[in-house]
Amino acid sequence: MSNLFSDLEGDDGIPGAQRRLAIIVMVLGTSMTVLDGSIVNVALPMIARDLQVDPSAAVWIANAYMLAGAMTIVAFASLGEIIGFRRLYIGGFALFTVTSLGCALSPNLMTLNIFRFFQGLGAAAAMCIGPALYRTIFPTRLLGAALGVNATVVASSLAAGPAIGGAILAVADWPWLFAVNVPIGIFTLILARKALPHDRGRGGKFDVMGALLSATAMAAIIFAIDGISDQHNREKEWAFVGIALIATLLFIWRQQRAAAPLLPLDIFHSKRFSMSVITSLCSFTGQGIAFIALPFLFQGAYGFSPLMSAALFTPWPVAIAIVAPIAGRMADRHPAAILSTSGLAVYAIGLALLACLGDHASVTDILWRAFICGIGFGFFQSPNNREMLSSAPRNRSGTASGVLAIIRTFGQSMGASLVAILLAFAGVSHAANSAAAIDASAVHIALWVAAGVALLATIVSGLRIQRQKS
Repeated sequence: MSNLFSDLEGDDGIPGAQRRLAIIVMVLGTSMTVLDGSIVNVALPMIARDLQVDPSAAVWIANAYMLAGAMTIVAFASLGEIIGFRRLYIGGFALFTVTSLGCALSPNLMTLNIFRFFQGLGAAAAMCIGPALYRTIFPTRLLGAALGVNATVVASSLAAGPAIGGAILAVADWPWLFAVNVPIGIFTLILARKALPHDRGRGGKFDVMGALLSATAMAAIIFAIDGISDQHNREKEWAFVGIALIATLLFIWRQQRAAAPLLPLDIFHSKRFSMSVITSLCSFTGQGIAFIALPFLFQGAYGFSPLMSAALFTPWPVAIAIVAPIAGRMADRHPAAILSTSGLAVYAIGLALLACLGDHASVTDILWRAFICGIGFGFFQSPNNREMLSSAPRNRSGTASGVLAIIRTFGQSMGASLVAILLAFAGVSHAANSAAAIDASAVHIALWVAAGVALLATIVSGLRIQRQKS
């Protein structure tokens, strides 16, 4: 870790002493915005009971946050290149902090979802240019190690969310899950103004039409998936499918012809970049499924408290914290595709083992299976992120960062929507059964889907190895 702050003649980036403060800002900002994508998951059953809504509706407390990110991350990445990464990061994080207070004070589900959406917008603005900021903060010779730190923070924060949420719920009500962001957010903003490097941005025009089409396409895709759970309104579901298809085609057409496209499509000409994107999408979809579904299994079927439910997630982030830094350093010396594929294979096995949990599982049984998932995911993410960013030109750092962030957010959102679908179908097909039976049935199916998606990611990642050898 100390090597990250060393100075050598000819280094780009900022001086080592300033890097220390900058990395504190990045770690705090990244951990908070990512945590809020999963910290609420363990509280969903409690919030559903408190606000008197169905579990499938409560899932949108998590999904509204991720939907906002999926809709806007590409636009924010482009905006960051225009106005400067520092300005966008500080503005986005300020919005995140203010709307966190709004979430804490929300009296009903609709208000909470509205604030969660705007909280997601702030998080997207700050999070989407995180890797690009690392590339301006650290010299090129330390890029791999720096991205390893970022990947570790992202993965650990995402996985630790349920455990931290459970710890808060043990001593306070669910609004405090959001209220704790306010004082930490203010401190981070003050430090960010001092530590982050100034950059003017490249200037130029912002592709407003591209941003609108991108947001429309992403939103329509999510709503179309969610609409599958509605047995009585198939016309609405197909309308969203049509909107998504039309908006996607128009977005591609626009990006091919715009003088300053929102997302330069030539970045996908790199096979290394494109295949890394696919593996990342699949892996985060699987993790999104697991993190939304498992609290319903632990609390609904097994009868664990929110605190105990959160504790059962602990081996996952612990394993990531152990493995991800090692994988990041190894990626500087060994082929990232081999490292990523190995991690994905272990990750898929871990998800399958969780899917094999019976109707009554011991704490030990759950813990070791979650630990295997963490080992696999931790070994996958750092090398894969390095592969993505190193295969993109330096002047496309913002674009690559945006793609990386949107894939993570969109994958989690897809996972949450799939769980909502399965919970809704379980409620219809098991109408006479208990809530615990419904939860157990739906969650086991969801975990098998997650394992299948992780297996698909393993296969795609394995093709990268064959490509490198040929």
